Amino acid sequence: MKSFRAFSVFFLAALTAAAQTSTDTATNANTVISTNTVAGTDTVAGASTVTDTNTVDSTNTAVSTDMGTSTNMVTSTNAVAGRPMSLLDCIQESLTHNFDVQIERYNPQIALYVLNATYSGYDPTFNFTGQHSYDNAGPRYVNGQLILGSVSEQNTFNTGLTGGTPWGMSYNLSGNVADSNIGTNNNFGIHNNFGAISLNVTQPLLKNFWIDATRLNIRVAKNRLKYSEQGLRLQLIISVSAVINAYYELIFAQQNVQVQEEALNLSQTQLDQDRQRVKIGTLAILSVQQDESQVAQNQASLIAAQSTLDTAENTLKNLLTDRYSQWHSTDIQPTATLDAPSQSFDLQNSWNAGLNQRPDLLQAKLNVEVQGIQLKYYYNQRFPELNLLGTYGFNGSGGLNSDYNGTFNNFGQGSSPFYSYGAALTFPLSNVGPRNQYKSTKATLQQVLLQLKQFEQNVMVQIDNAVKTAQSKFESVQATRQARIYAEAALDAEQKTYAVGKATTFEVLQYQNSLTTARSAEIRALADYNEALAALAQQEGTTLEQYSVNLQTR
Repeated sequence: MKSFRAFSVFFLAALTAAAQTSTDTATNANTVISTNTVAGTDTVAGASTVTDTNTVDSTNTAVSTDMGTSTNMVTSTNAVAGRPMSLLDCIQESLTHNFDVQIERYNPQIALYVLNATYSGYDPTFNFTGQHSYDNAGPRYVNGQLILGSVSEQNTFNTGLTGGTPWGMSYNLSGNVADSNIGTNNNFGIHNNFGAISLNVTQPLLKNFWIDATRLNIRVAKNRLKYSEQGLRLQLIISVSAVINAYYELIFAQQNVQVQEEALNLSQTQLDQDRQRVKIGTLAILSVQQDESQVAQNQASLIAAQSTLDTAENTLKNLLTDRYSQWHSTDIQPTATLDAPSQSFDLQNSWNAGLNQRPDLLQAKLNVEVQGIQLKYYYNQRFPELNLLGTYGFNGSGGLNSDYNGTFNNFGQGSSPFYSYGAALTFPLSNVGPRNQYKSTKATLQQVLLQLKQFEQNVMVQIDNAVKTAQSKFESVQATRQARIYAEAALDAEQKTYAVGKATTFEVLQYQNSLTTARSAEIRALADYNEALAALAQQEGTTLEQYSVNLQTR
């Protein structure tokens, strides 16, 4: 009887060693076989990940085995097309097809149209009128005397060109000619032709001299164009950062599925071994039930991980395309790896970058600038209107019984000039409106300046937090890597102890769970570190420069 038990212990130890050889074939390997439709290997730099010996290509298999001879296999097959994509590939797709980017891209174009429209204040306006008049008075008596009837006929033409200049002067270049016939009793006896051409100018010297409504609108529109360009740059940074986060979340989700598959394999192997022990009578049925419970829990964890993977992939697809239906069946295969490149952090340099490059902070500075433009305008509006006036022109007359040629000849000869000059002063007695508008704008400028200072301080705090977060995440990578290594060693030791009957099934399962948790924590830390670097670049406003994205709006 003793010899039979000794043989049983020896036989179980051999089975355990074989199982460990099967489940721990690549304990120190650095590659993880892809579990999606396109077979491939994703190298995890700086992290040793146990490789699943059950290679899964296009089919993810969840195994659930009950006591007895039957085995229930639950399989899910994803028949989708694989598409390897690097991070730069994803960024390029988002810059072209992301909805937020496409929507924001219109704003600089709209702002440019608005700027061009403000120059309409300098557009010359041409006018021309022509009129024919006829008047037949007829004979009448006045104070008992007969007044013969009169008849007159006249053709009049007027033209003008009016406009303004960038220095505030307005002008009116006008001309008119008239051809008249006057007679009595329907007989025209006098035929006359005359006209005049002139240039009238008005130049403000105080109010509307260095800035007026047109120049205000132009300067504000230029400012808003720059604002919209920074808004587009901000949206690009937000979208690219979102793509980076989604990309690394997808890698994490894929590798987390692998971790959960490995956990399921470990628990399934433990279940198979313990069934053999139950058959030969060296283990109680309770241990098998614990194993089955662990297998079921790991199946649930795998299902949850696969669901998270699907969600992460859809999140990335939504950022990359404006035609989701075409991407729905595409299985994105990231070509990048989860690693933790060592990076030196210089808080002062990060602050300088953020204070000079962050688009939202530059927009805040543009808001201060536009408030200053408005303050300058309302300061000018407080002054009285003092305008220089000037008119110069020529009269023309073709004489009696002549046509238009005589009048135009007089214009060319300049033989009958006329001119005038002077000044006009308009002084509002109270000037309540402009004075209070100026005070209001000045107070608003002070408010906006304080808001800018607050914004700058917030930016510095955000960058400081981002730097500390990145440093912390890098340290977490090192800690979780060590925790995973220790968990692997602990499980290996516990399995050897269990093989000689000095440990329980419950204890082995606990070590398996600890290893699974450590593996998930390690890849989570790697993903968090890369996302923290992206967040730091976003806070600095250097995301586009880091990925060589050039913004050209005009």
